[in-house]
Order: sequence, then C-alpha cells, then structure tokens
Amino acid sequence: MRVVVVGAGPAGMAAARTAADAGAEVVMVDSEPDAGGQYLRGRARFSHPGVAHWKNTEVWMVEGGTLHLRTTGAGQGDSGTSTPPIPRVLTFDSLVVATGAYDRPLPFPGWDGPGVITAGAAQALAKQGVTLAERVVVTGTGPFLLPVATALQDLGATLVGVYEASSPTRWLREAKAINANRHKIRELATYRKVLPRLETRTAVVAKHGDRVTVAKLDSQWRPVSHRTVHADLVCVGYGFLPRADLLPDAARTDGFYVVDDHQRTSVENVYAAGEVTGIGGADLAEAEGVVAGAAAARRQPPATALEAVRRGRLFGQALARAHAVEPGWRSWLRPDTTVCRCEKVRLEDLTSASTMRELKLTSRVAMGRCQGRICARNAAELTGVPFDGQRRVIAVPIPLGELAELPEEQP
Repeated sequence: MRVVVVGAGPAGMAAARTAADAGAEVVMVDSEPDAGGQYLRGRARFSHPGVAHWKNTEVWMVEGGTLHLRTTGAGQGDSGTSTPPIPRVLTFDSLVVATGAYDRPLPFPGWDGPGVITAGAAQALAKQGVTLAERVVVTGTGPFLLPVATALQDLGATLVGVYEASSPTRWLREAKAINANRHKIRELATYRKVLPRLETRTAVVAKHGDRVTVAKLDSQWRPVSHRTVHADLVCVGYGFLPRADLLPDAARTDGFYVVDDHQRTSVENVYAAGEVTGIGGADLAEAEGVVAGAAAARRQPPATALEAVRRGRLFGQALARAHAVEPGWRSWLRPDTTVCRCEKVRLEDLTSASTMRELKLTSRVAMGRCQGRICARNAAELTGVPFDGQRRVIAVPIPLGELAELPEEQP
C-alpha cells in the first residue's frame, strides 16, 4: 500500500519513518528544499531507505484518493544529483497531513510598516545567522516568544523587551497538565538569559519609526497605561493558526482538524498529525506522527506514542487556555489601522456582513496573495463574522496557466 505524507516537519518525518518501517510504500511531499519544518529548519538531515522525499513540491488539491502537485524549485536529491521529474498527480491508499502552522499576528497602528515581522520569521532568519536590527522587541503571547528572543540575543541583538500579553498566573490552574509534562519546566532554564527582559500583561500597541508604544494590559488585554521604548524591529506572535487548507470538508474545532485516538480525520483514509490538530510543541507533533504513520499503514500504533500524545494534548489544551487571545486587543486599533496588508483594507473599510464570504466580497479583506492566512481570523473577530478556518478547494496560490494545462475531464 502507498502512504503519502504531506509535510516534512517533526510530525511528517515521524509519520513517514513509521509507515515505511511498517512495510508501506511511502512518499513524503514538502514545499521546502530540506526536511525539518520550522522547528528543525536546516538541521533535520532526513534519510530513510523506504521513504521517497519529494522536495520543493506543493500539494494544491486533494481529490478523492489523488493529490494534485506542482513543483516550486529545482528538485535536487540529497546528494545534489538531479531527481526524476515530479508527476502532477499522486495517488494514495492513506494520506497523512502534517502541514504545521504559522504565526498569528494581531494588527496595531504601524504593524504594516517597516520593522515589524512575525516571531516565526525572526526565528527562521536567526537559524540562518541573520538578525535584521540591533534593537529588537518580541511581543505576543505563549512560550514561543522565549526561544525567539534567545535566538536574537545570541546573535548579538539588544533585547529591549519581551512582552507577554497574558499573565503567568493562569498556569496555576493547570496542575494536571504541568505534572504530566514536567520536562517542559526544565526547558525554561534554557531561556534564563532573556527572562530578566520578560514583562507580563504587556504588549506593543503601536509603532512609528523607532518609537514603539508599549501598554500594560488588564485581564481582557485593554490598555491601562502606556510608555514609549525605542526599537528598530518588533517581532509579533500571538499563537499559531493551522495550515488546514488541504481538507476543506474535514471536521474542525477552532480551525484545527478533529482527529481520533489514531489521528484519523473525518475524511476517509486521511490522517493528520502535528500542529494542524493543535499546538503542543515538537515532542507532541512527533508522537502524533508516529501514531498517524502506524495507523495509516494499517498497524496498531505503539503504546508509548499513544501515551506521549495523551500527555502532550493535556499540555496543548492548557497552553490554549493560558494564552488565549482576549478581545481587548481590538481597542488597540484606530479606524485607519490596516487589517489586511495584501489589499490595504483598513478597520473602517470592514463592512457589515453575516458570513466570511460576504465580508470578503464587500471589503476585499482576505482577497490578496496570502488568501486570508494572516488577516481572516482577525477580521472575523473584529466584525463578529463566524470563522471556521480556511475552506477552499485550491489550497495554495497557483498560476492560471498551470490550471489551463491540466487535461480536460472526459464526460
């Protein structure tokens, strides 16, 4: 049987290895030139004799038991030699979706100007030895802020501040999750160099040039006081949104795929693993990948992996509660604040609408190149329109010429 894994981060690599070890023919498809995903960017060195790793390849649609593919790069093998051309379609018996997640920024006056990037982008650059400024601020919510700040400081940047919008006291209600994941506490020690710069119930609410407005927040994230700091770069990360584009009809909760104990989605023969099912860290993603890979190959998942998933999901659920985005962020915006950067849609341009589709058509929000990946969730919360993830037939932007070259379907 053929198992296809989409995504080559910790979850995807684990799924591919496990399915291959179970005797399945495995193809791992990924849009990046190297395996590892964001977490292991450039450091994974993936190799398995039973896995064909198709790099620089995007999946733009799942149609029954078939994937539609397009290449995005040169397509070189691990040894540097040319690989056979990637086909345009790939059939599967089982599919594992492990496409990960991306940063969620929140808009504020000046966020669309120079000197503001996502925390994930800052980390990706740092892993390549690049920092874009001397004086930097990291702002948002969640433990991801700490490794980003550490990476920037290690490269010689002056860390002006690490501003966490939530309060750490929320974790006092999560004793069960902490006890089941005590190793997470030990990870904090690796970020001790940046902890003196950490301020809680604090966020960047505006930026003009190198002047950054920092606010102390109440429990709903409404500003109660302001001050100005000077920084060249602001790195923003308010959690993550799943890359859940491939399965528009799959059941979801808060945008994440709903899966059972064997990582099955509501779509027949399709499994999901990693951050498309919820945010819980690389160790949870890897454990889910093992479970999904085994189940996709029609094998019983290892008990150790199932237990690791159980513990990891406790942490992920606690993380979502402790660092939930509160509605007070909407008060940071002015009428002329940009909400959608691709189409230059301002807060005052958002129309009264009852559905996301209606909001798009009347304001052009989420109609640009990113197709709402950055702005749609925020626009929904600003207008009260229901948001249930991105549900589109075509998962990634694709030139019309490539669609025109597809063979016509016969009646």
